[in-house]
Amino acid sequence: MALSYSHGSSNTPLIGETIGGFFDKIVAKYPERDAVVANHQNIRYSYIELRKAVDQFAKGLIELGVGKSERVGIWSPNNVEWLVTQFATAKIGAILVNINPSYRIFELEYALKQSGVKYLILATGFKKSDYVSMVYELIPETKRAASSEIVSGKLQELRSLILLSDEHKPGMLRWMDIVDLGKQVSDTSLCERQETLQFDDPVNIQYTSGTTGFPKGATLSHFNILNNGFFVGEMLRFSEKDRLCIPVPFYHCFGMVLSNLTCVTHGATMVLPSEAFDAGKVLEVIEKERCTALHGVPTMFIAELNHPDFSKHDLSSLRTGIMAGAPCPIEVMKKVIDLMGIKEITIAYGMTETSPVSLQTSVEDPVDKRVTTVGRAIPHIEIKIIDPSTGQTVPHGVAGEICVRGYLVMLGYWDNLEATREVIDQARWMHTGDIGVMQPDGYINIVGRLKDMIIRGGENIYPREIEELLHTHPEISDAQVIGVPSEKYGEEVMAWIKLKENAKVTEEDVTEFCRDKISYYKIPRYIKFVDEFPMTVTGKIQKFKIKEMAVKELGLERAKEIKTA
Repeated sequence: MALSYSHGSSNTPLIGETIGGFFDKIVAKYPERDAVVANHQNIRYSYIELRKAVDQFAKGLIELGVGKSERVGIWSPNNVEWLVTQFATAKIGAILVNINPSYRIFELEYALKQSGVKYLILATGFKKSDYVSMVYELIPETKRAASSEIVSGKLQELRSLILLSDEHKPGMLRWMDIVDLGKQVSDTSLCERQETLQFDDPVNIQYTSGTTGFPKGATLSHFNILNNGFFVGEMLRFSEKDRLCIPVPFYHCFGMVLSNLTCVTHGATMVLPSEAFDAGKVLEVIEKERCTALHGVPTMFIAELNHPDFSKHDLSSLRTGIMAGAPCPIEVMKKVIDLMGIKEITIAYGMTETSPVSLQTSVEDPVDKRVTTVGRAIPHIEIKIIDPSTGQTVPHGVAGEICVRGYLVMLGYWDNLEATREVIDQARWMHTGDIGVMQPDGYINIVGRLKDMIIRGGENIYPREIEELLHTHPEISDAQVIGVPSEKYGEEVMAWIKLKENAKVTEEDVTEFCRDKISYYKIPRYIKFVDEFPMTVTGKIQKFKIKEMAVKELGLERAKEIKTA
């Protein structure tokens, strides 16, 4: 009886270097090649120009007082400054904390406080969110500050705010102020700081969903994400000749690792079409910059395929890319191959806690494997599938929980040892909470999730956070949040709400209550008021029954039947 265990073999060794050190080697190898093209900012840097910007900002952070292992938050959509910050913080040994651009005050405060962010880099705003106003609301002392040093009762570790603007704002430094500070620091001082770093040092905190409580900060090392970016690029056959169109957000592993680090480890070009996803801009920039690769979650590819100007654009330069972040509908994969011409498109599976990719299809895989599975273990990674009730490895063809081991497993959840022990066992296996089936050839299909996390258009949402917010409403007695099928987004958020006696609350009231407190994508798309929830005899709420009832009542059977890899 063959057991569901496999490992990705490779003749290419792991990279035992820091991100900054490896970046410098790539710059030396490809100094004049395009490193980044930011279409919306009209900026084009070669690798030598990018390093100059990175080093200057890194030296500015040193002069500002940023120490090794101190947390530097970044709250911004995609831009060159985000990219510069990513490599500058890595060079000085700071830990970059990624803040979701869609966060509202409630979420921002939690992330800053939990990670102990000392320096926050922020854009002026994003879409309808005014970041500056939100910061002033969260930290009113800032608006009245006589200097740029922050003293906050709520966020006692926060010391400086750095605004991505030339505009002067009370209590805030500007990006150029930090660049100017860098003129006071020598290149030697930066090199000396770099030399103190180890590749196992933490370099990044990314907030990720879980089954209970608020988001947890997955803490990743140089070794984790540098190697994952590199080997994912190897699976794509990346070289310095590739040009990757990046419509996925940098705050997420998909953007920061699978896009930025995949490119930089191969001397390839990062092409940013816009600050946030815009299907039309993606199509335009692919043609304009002759992109060879494209990344995205399924909803992005669907939007590009359905764009009214799709047929007007020349996409013939496209060769490869990754579709990931949510279950990938088989029919969409076929259209990406046939209509977009991305013959070597791959599917990747992973999670933030695994840096993120552990499974990926290959450009060499037959089409049926690339449209019906999430691939095999990538190089240097071990995969096993276990019976979650016994912990025993199951035979091929039997569904069980996917477990991952190797260089890619996070250091742990920031300041949360208990949560870390819940997912990483003593043998360093990461328990993903996803249910999969391994075939004899090592290919895996995802068939479900142990956890009740919702994935809406590539965004991870966990019900507990929304439930806790709804519980703060004075007229709500109880709330249960689930994910229901969606043809467009994969899943949508639904809330079943039990009101207090004689309360009069409408769906519109609930939506409005959530609007300025949580990100738009977490606001329930469907709301149902109930007198009771389906329960077990022991008093436990049966969410699977809630979901079954909701699918039937909302007529979502068709969406539920959409096949994915």
